[in-house]
Amino acid sequence: MTASGDLGRLAGQHRSWPWCRHCTGIALDLGSARTRAWTSGRRTILDVPTVTVPGGGATYPVQRGTIVDTPGASRMLDRLLGHRLPRFGRPLLILTTPVLGGVAYRAQARTAVEVLRPRTVLTVPTARAVAMAVDADLTRPLLVVDIGAHLTEVTLLADGAVVDARHTALGTGDLDGNTPPSLIADAIVAMVTTMLEQDRTPETLDALQRGVLLAGGGALRPDITYRLSGRLHAPARPVPAPHTAAVRGAAQLLRTAHAHPSLPVVEIGAGSE
Repeated sequence: MTASGDLGRLAGQHRSWPWCRHCTGIALDLGSARTRAWTSGRRTILDVPTVTVPGGGATYPVQRGTIVDTPGASRMLDRLLGHRLPRFGRPLLILTTPVLGGVAYRAQARTAVEVLRPRTVLTVPTARAVAMAVDADLTRPLLVVDIGAHLTEVTLLADGAVVDARHTALGTGDLDGNTPPSLIADAIVAMVTTMLEQDRTPETLDALQRGVLLAGGGALRPDITYRLSGRLHAPARPVPAPHTAAVRGAAQLLRTAHAHPSLPVVEIGAGSE
C-alpha cells in the first residue's frame, strides 16, 4: 500500500471511544531514544530512556521509528507503567505512531502494549498529536516537522487528516563532528521541496506560508531551527516544550475522549486489522 493510501485509511476509519468517565487512561509516545507516558490522574509526564533495562546491559527495542524488539518493548513498558496502573483495571490507551509506520508498526505496538492489559488501544499520528497539544487550527493546511533522536518526519495535515508525509532516518542522536546540524535542516528542506513539487493542490504552499510547526528534541536546537527558517523562506516555530508535545497531545485526546466519544483515530485492538 502506498503511504498516501495508508494515511488516507488512517484518517477515514473512525472508531468510537468506549466512553468511561472513571476509567484509567494512558497516553504513550514510544520514541527511539525516549519514552514518554502520561496516566490519568497524574500531573507529570514520565520521561525515560527507551531501554529494556537500565544500566550497562541495556538494549534498545525501538530504532528509527521501528519496534525491533517487541518482547523487550513489553518488558520496558511493564517496568515503567505496570505498577502505576490499578491492579484490576484495564486502561484505555492512546499511542502516538510514526506517520509512515503503517500496519506493521501498529501490529508490533499492539503486541508490545498488551502487557499493560489495555481494554482498548487507539493510535494517533505523531503530527496530529503535536497539533492537538498546541490547539492548532486544523481547518487550515498545516506542516508539522518532528525532529527526533533518530527519525525526522515532515507531515502535511489538511482538515486534521494526514494527506502527505516524508521521513528520513536521521536525527539529533546522529550529530557529531562528521554530521553537522545543517544536514538535518537540509534534509527537511529537501522533503518539503519534494512535497511542494508533487502537490497538485495549493495545500502544501498554503501550509508553508502559514508557517511550520517544529516538535521533537531537535526543535530545541537553534542551529537547526534558524537555518530552517532561512532556507524555507517561512516561519519555523518550535512548539512549547517540543520534546513532550506528542505525548501531551495524546493526553489531550484522552481527556477529550470522555466528553466526545468519537475521535479521528484508528483502533488497533482485536479485529481492526
